[in-house]
Amino acid sequence: MARPRVVIVGGGFGGLQTAKALADAPVDVTLVDRTNHHLFQPLLYQVATSGLSPADIASPIRAVLAKQRNVEVLLAEVTDIDLDGKRLETRQGPLDFDMLVLAAGARTNYFGHDEWARNAPGLKDVDDALEIRRKILLAFEAAERESDAALRRQLLTFVVVGGGPTGVELAGAIAELSRHALLKDFRRIDPAAAKVLLLEGGERILSSFSPALSEAATRGLERLGVEVRTSTFVTRVGDGEIYLGEQRVATTTVLWAAGVAGSPLGRKLGVPLDRGGRVIVGEDCSVPGHPDVFVIGDLACFTHDPQTEGAALAGVAQVALQQGAYVGALIGARLDGQQKDGFRYRDKGQMATIGRRSAVVQTKRLAVTGLFAWMMWLFIHVLFLIGFRNRASVLFNWTWQYYSFQRGARLITGHRLEALPRGTEQQVVEHNSEPRLDADWSRPSREAAERARVRRS
Repeated sequence: MARPRVVIVGGGFGGLQTAKALADAPVDVTLVDRTNHHLFQPLLYQVATSGLSPADIASPIRAVLAKQRNVEVLLAEVTDIDLDGKRLETRQGPLDFDMLVLAAGARTNYFGHDEWARNAPGLKDVDDALEIRRKILLAFEAAERESDAALRRQLLTFVVVGGGPTGVELAGAIAELSRHALLKDFRRIDPAAAKVLLLEGGERILSSFSPALSEAATRGLERLGVEVRTSTFVTRVGDGEIYLGEQRVATTTVLWAAGVAGSPLGRKLGVPLDRGGRVIVGEDCSVPGHPDVFVIGDLACFTHDPQTEGAALAGVAQVALQQGAYVGALIGARLDGQQKDGFRYRDKGQMATIGRRSAVVQTKRLAVTGLFAWMMWLFIHVLFLIGFRNRASVLFNWTWQYYSFQRGARLITGHRLEALPRGTEQQVVEHNSEPRLDADWSRPSREAAERARVRRS
């Protein structure tokens, strides 16, 4: 008798953990992904800001699962799902399943303005990170040859939209890149004079953290020279500009970290979704009416955890890891004729790094800032990387960066010289502008740079 076929779509945290949890189950597992690697997304922003290379935070899926004999890995892109016929359609051909685990993740959410994506890239995969790295470094290169002061200012203005962990870490890393790693690279410009603006629509950044930790993060960013604006909404993103209400800010670099939506594959199921395009699942992470179909991770809207009082679990790595382990164990238990209680999330806390020697960490019993929090952040992220080579490489790079103030991955790839960004002739026009975006726009940045020089000397 043929063994049941479990198909897992997605090689991220949830999908990979599900495959590992089925190692001893009497099933044949097929893991399908449109890339050949597992990506450690929490450190993707470091690739985008020249701190790490893609190979430092990615591992070939086949290598990760090489010793698990009941797993095969297929490089394919799923285009449709037939739940009744238990078949996936991929660009490479159909694939039948007995049980399906959909762990396809999320995409950047522009809240109905997908046309903004061209000028405000998000950060979800390696290609996104390399595009952002290219965009940031090319802005400095273009500013080096720009003689017009207003256009140079436009090129050296970096806007990050979204004050969650990704936005905070991106803004802090760009500020450190300009004030440390690039400080001596140019002759005609002062990279430390770059303006980094972090925009958040809510009342405070890192809203899932306590107010005290949010305030500590704000102070840490401001010490780096980042201008933090809360209760601020983007109304338009164009070529060389972003509008905050009626206020126009001239910039060639806008980075979007304001939210995510479920993968479009969720809509292929033909089942209820939440407003963010996530699949509404039951207590066991299965799709209602389809007990052999599970959705986990960023694509799942799980509202059955008593800790959240009916709110959906956040789309973070820990949720995906725990759901993957749970679903793998649940499938094994069912095949053994056993029952298993519904999924319960064990909240291990959250953390975000602000910059060098600065982070915030929050657990049920602990709230830490500063150096100790930063060391905790370093340890946890190295620990959860897959493979000794990746851990050793990241640890070496971070140690070298700490003592040298340099970043070794400052490589511009995949560009043509004629595609260098250019400022626009239109000057910065700001209505109801705040004092820190006046003609002396670089003063906070220069003060932060001077403090950095004093510390280094």
